[in-house]
Amino acid sequence: MRDWADRLADIARRAGDEIMTVYAQDFAVTEKADASPLTQADLAAHRSIVSLLPELDGGLPILSEESAHIEWPARRAWTRYWLVDPLDGTREFIKKNGEFTVNIALIDDGVPVLGAVYAPAMDWLLVGGHGIGARWQQGLQSGIARVVGAPNPLRVAASRSHRDTTTQAYLDRIGSVDTVGLGSSLKFCKIATGDVDLYPRFGPTSEWDTAAAQAILEAAGGGVFTLDGMPLRYNSKESLLNPHFIAVGDLSIGWRDWL
Repeated sequence: MRDWADRLADIARRAGDEIMTVYAQDFAVTEKADASPLTQADLAAHRSIVSLLPELDGGLPILSEESAHIEWPARRAWTRYWLVDPLDGTREFIKKNGEFTVNIALIDDGVPVLGAVYAPAMDWLLVGGHGIGARWQQGLQSGIARVVGAPNPLRVAASRSHRDTTTQAYLDRIGSVDTVGLGSSLKFCKIATGDVDLYPRFGPTSEWDTAAAQAILEAAGGGVFTLDGMPLRYNSKESLLNPHFIAVGDLSIGWRDWL
């Protein structure tokens, strides 16, 4: 698994290079059928990842946001596969605020067991998985990713582009919080490195948005839970939408008390 992690990190970086080539230029934005934005960078990163992953594993199935037409009868037979978001945070990419990521996860029986997240505009890479812990690298600096004990007030991540009234009501029930605005899977990553404590998500997300960062956060000692307290899992139903969830660092935080 550790060797796969190193090679997966390289694949994520190479996809990030493709993204930054587009980022440096003027680029067109189109809409998908669900009205979400799509750019040349999404497609270039997708092509890079799906061309390189078979060299790592010999041909496991790949489910990417840009190949989401794979139907449930085919997917339901998968026990081990790659789940990819080539460019998570396309809206942040379009805004050019740097808060977008490449997300690549290995799913085994519904569990994200290995993940790489790369924020190319920040040159910030995180990799983690079951049995290998989690680590980060930014430029010449590197370190171990570990969650920290919960401070008072809690530092709570909130989406820059998808804040909703249910989330605000949840924050109000917590009481005093320091709200940290972040885009893409960086919210999970900041929990994994001890910079944020909690990320409640009551709006829609897709499985490729969360899996890689969940693998990293769990390897760092945190977790991602559905509102009934169960770990978030994958490829268990026809829909690729996640249920509502809470990502948490210190597992002793009583996050269910505020539901």
